[in-house]
Amino acid sequence: MTGVLAAQRIRSMIAAGEIAATPAVLPEQVQPASLDLRLGTVAYRVRASFLAGAGRSVAERLAEFEMHRMDLTAGAVLEKGCVYVIPLMERVSLPAGVSAVANAKSSTGRLDLLTRTIADGGTEFDRIRDGYDGPLYAEVCPRSFSVLVRPGMRLNQIRFRSGQATLSDADLAALHAREPLVDGDPVISGGLGFSVDLRPASGDLVGYRAKPHTGLIDLDRIGHYPAADYWEEIRASDGRIILDPGAFYILVSREAVTIPPDHAAEMAPYLAMVGEFRVHYAGFFDPGFGHSTAGGAGSRGVLEVRCHEAPFVLEHGQIVGRLVYERMDERPDRLYGAGIASNYQGQGLKLAKHFRMNG
Repeated sequence: MTGVLAAQRIRSMIAAGEIAATPAVLPEQVQPASLDLRLGTVAYRVRASFLAGAGRSVAERLAEFEMHRMDLTAGAVLEKGCVYVIPLMERVSLPAGVSAVANAKSSTGRLDLLTRTIADGGTEFDRIRDGYDGPLYAEVCPRSFSVLVRPGMRLNQIRFRSGQATLSDADLAALHAREPLVDGDPVISGGLGFSVDLRPASGDLVGYRAKPHTGLIDLDRIGHYPAADYWEEIRASDGRIILDPGAFYILVSREAVTIPPDHAAEMAPYLAMVGEFRVHYAGFFDPGFGHSTAGGAGSRGVLEVRCHEAPFVLEHGQIVGRLVYERMDERPDRLYGAGIASNYQGQGLKLAKHFRMNG
């Protein structure tokens, strides 16, 4: 089969020892089209972000860049602005023809917690070549908030692919004709384009900007932190906002998108030429996201936006990213939002699950 491997195939890989872990992989780590990865027991504070490079191991490079190491067993703080490398509990032994791609989980991205996967011999972040046999590591850099972490926490996830899974623009247009992927006319160019919503149906709240000097966030505490202590509301009456360089924003897409049960999607940049900002820290969209068979009626994409070098005017309806759709090798035996804990099904503008909106 060709495509993104579904949950049942991931379980088969675990049973065959192609995915192994100490302690063993938990059933709840298996998502419809991905596997959650768990932090190990030690974190290495490093001088700078790095890739292992061809023919070299991450352990070798840690010897070059390590400043100090921390035991995570009782919990430890990852400080804002610092870079850490954390061995993951999982390792893989990929069959020939099966590669993998990793990404931050949704709540990780919404905390501006830059999390990338690195592997021995790797020349790219978040990309694991087919046939790779070895350990996996998370590189974690808190950008807006210092965070408290413990072993077993799941900050990133990995998706497995067999062969070429990406839909061409023609295939994507045909899929939309059979089953609308977005409300309104699609913009298809290297994926399905999506734009920013700065004219909400009611009120003038269009997003949130992270406050620069806040308290610690314990990643195990859900619905615990008053949003107002960490976020400034962004309001707009004229359909535009000005992004400040270095600031982090939570915005939302204008379109409600759907991922059919036999497809998955990944958020990707649109074009660097349209503006100096990033919109995709966490980019996996599982089969069933926003789909009627999984209790959805289209779900907006939450945009994790960081402006780079210069102030930039962002206007309502401006295309800021694209969804690259991929075929599943088979329909997953469970879908996002259907009988599993899915925090963001049917979402609109929404902060990470750690925050509460009142009090």
